[in-house]
Amino acid sequence: MNKPATDLIIIGGGAAGFMAGVTAGERKIRAVILERCPKPGRKLLMCGNNRCNITSALPVKEMLADFGDPVAPFLEPALTAFPPSALRDWCHKNGLPTKMQRDKRVYPASEKASDVHHLFTDLLAKYNIGLMLNSAVNRITPLQPGEWLVKTDGVELTARAVLLATGGVSYPKTGSVGDGQKMAAALGHKVTPYRPGLAGFDMPPAWIAANPVRSIPNVKLKIIAGGKAVATTEGFLEIEKYGISGPAVTNASRIISRQNLKNCSFEVDMNGKKWTLHPLRMRPLKEAMVTVGGIALNEVDSHTMESKKVPGLFFAGEILDIDGPSGGYNLQAAFSTARLAISDIARKLKVHSSQRG
Repeated sequence: MNKPATDLIIIGGGAAGFMAGVTAGERKIRAVILERCPKPGRKLLMCGNNRCNITSALPVKEMLADFGDPVAPFLEPALTAFPPSALRDWCHKNGLPTKMQRDKRVYPASEKASDVHHLFTDLLAKYNIGLMLNSAVNRITPLQPGEWLVKTDGVELTARAVLLATGGVSYPKTGSVGDGQKMAAALGHKVTPYRPGLAGFDMPPAWIAANPVRSIPNVKLKIIAGGKAVATTEGFLEIEKYGISGPAVTNASRIISRQNLKNCSFEVDMNGKKWTLHPLRMRPLKEAMVTVGGIALNEVDSHTMESKKVPGLFFAGEILDIDGPSGGYNLQAAFSTARLAISDIARKLKVHSSQRG
């Protein structure tokens, strides 16, 4: 067969795609990133109110417990191979100091998401990893073992492997529109239904009128469903013009979506003062910080991030049916799954090269 134009095509220029591209460069893998938007990493720039909460300083076991089933068992190999401590060491090695806050959230020392963005774009340039913008992919086609054809409106490329890292479907203006999931579905992958993760809730107008916009710290929130307490979250509660948000609330939304709970109420303890809240509805998916749903986990090898259905097709980040609490969990998952995918791609490319030699 003709030699593919490159070793690896990464589809999606967000957090997972960035890390995959840089890791490919570290491993001397020829790679190109295709990004549908005119600017890459737009959601990364928004993360943590533009401060970019890149990870948590919690031990891996505690993070996995917070992810919960079915996400935790799937993510365990990736987080074990590249834990938060390794991510921080990697950032420091590449010139980005980090700092930990009292709640274990880790940020760049500058608290500027733009510095994280620059770290990745600078490293992509250093390793000569191509970054093609305004390049929405229309189709990916396996031609034969070890060769893929990837088509955009303007170009056709061939590669030895493809990694899908197009994200979820929240914040569609950042380029997360579900195109990667559609490509995978066309190749036989199941896509679990999308639901909002880390979203606020609308409250009744009378409640909003009686409660001015403000931030309430140190809240404990119990999720009540079917007359029983299902889970408890903690943190700030923000009263917004539409209702409620903040970590205590948004983490509750993720649990509700993940467990498909209906007609939930909240029992809120604010240092002894208690409320029972009856939200009207969750805010829409397009406003959610993460997407619950995506590529079904049982169809992906958690030790390699390779498709169990289509050899040579890999996944990383929120395109998968993985989601975590606020506090750096979701970026850590994106970075760790990307590193794991590239590790296996490097191994397979080396094996194939030696077989041809």
